[in-house]
Amino acid sequence: MKQIIIIGGGAAGFFCASNLDEKKYKITILEQNSDVLQKVKISGGGRCNVTHACFDPRELVQFYPRGNKELLSVFTRFQPGDTMDWFDQRNVPLKIENDNRIFPESNSSQTIINTLLTEIQNKKAEVKTKCSVKDIEKQDEKYLVKTSLGDFQADYIVYTTGSSPKSLKIVENLGHKIVDLVPSLFTFNIKDELLKDMPGTSFENAEVSIPSLKTEESGPLLITHWGLSGPAVLKISAWEAVNLAKLKYQFEIEVNFISKSMDEAEESFQNFKQSNPKKTIGQAKIFDITNRFWQKVLDVSQIDLNKQISNISGKEMQKILENLCSKKLKVSGKSTFKDEFVTAGGIDLKEINFKNMSSKLLPNFHIAGEVLNIDAVTGGFNFQACWSEAWLISQHLNHLEI
Repeated sequence: MKQIIIIGGGAAGFFCASNLDEKKYKITILEQNSDVLQKVKISGGGRCNVTHACFDPRELVQFYPRGNKELLSVFTRFQPGDTMDWFDQRNVPLKIENDNRIFPESNSSQTIINTLLTEIQNKKAEVKTKCSVKDIEKQDEKYLVKTSLGDFQADYIVYTTGSSPKSLKIVENLGHKIVDLVPSLFTFNIKDELLKDMPGTSFENAEVSIPSLKTEESGPLLITHWGLSGPAVLKISAWEAVNLAKLKYQFEIEVNFISKSMDEAEESFQNFKQSNPKKTIGQAKIFDITNRFWQKVLDVSQIDLNKQISNISGKEMQKILENLCSKKLKVSGKSTFKDEFVTAGGIDLKEINFKNMSSKLLPNFHIAGEVLNIDAVTGGFNFQACWSEAWLISQHLNHLEI
């Protein structure tokens, strides 16, 4: 019986083990932490955002700043619909939420963890926790995996370690090229009077642009204690991860809180002014924002809240609209987005055969998950890449003539 060593007890490692043929292979999973599936546990606020309801591979790859070309063929063979089927066959119903994120109906990541644990028990896979891999040596047709718990011999290695620098060093020593790691999916640290005392204020659809990089994203936006977060910011941080690292996270953004052009906003303002001339500006409900934020905009624009709207000058109106539609803010650093830390960078994709996720440099060596230079925006996409890649590896190994 051939020995498969899976290095890394996360989503990709477990999903690969869950789909392997146990009659053909002895499966051992090595995990350096005391717990397996840690990211699965905390994902989606502990509910586990399993995948995303996007069932066309061509559309799906648009959510991956790095890896989109390579993943097209992968998703053609295993995509979110297949993930849903897989869990459904194991009596884990999943549900699609309004924003197309997919969660277990139980609203608990433990359901997903228990399913994967049951699967690998059925496969008689052995899991060794607190087992830190120090080095991997190629020996003729086999590999010697040196760990804190002793040495293991493997006929096949599945490398799903996540993006820790130590695990990348090990594959680099085996000959793989590593693209430098930089954070992806982070929030912007901003100190500005307009955001001060406003944490928790959200905008259903805002536009965020970085003029120096000629890039723009739109979506929900959230003011936090340290600056700005929400999908609009996270998306732009993912797509521009490499450029923002070069800028050392010091740059200027422009925010349109109401997603209306200056002209449209001016028209709304004038219409409101004509039909409600006697209203005070502080009580005017012109735009779809909270009353607190509106009053803050007026305060920053130095306008008396008790002034009648008919007395607002053209100059004052311009000031208000600039703060709403084209507010320039200085970003002076980043904060990691919750616990769902994602990095850009990792093993160079040119060195991977995406038909079966095998290394082009090392025989019988397969690689999946975040250790690759692949990352996605938030919403279940990073997990989907793990499930799909791991599934391809297991199918390839199951069909090998041994």
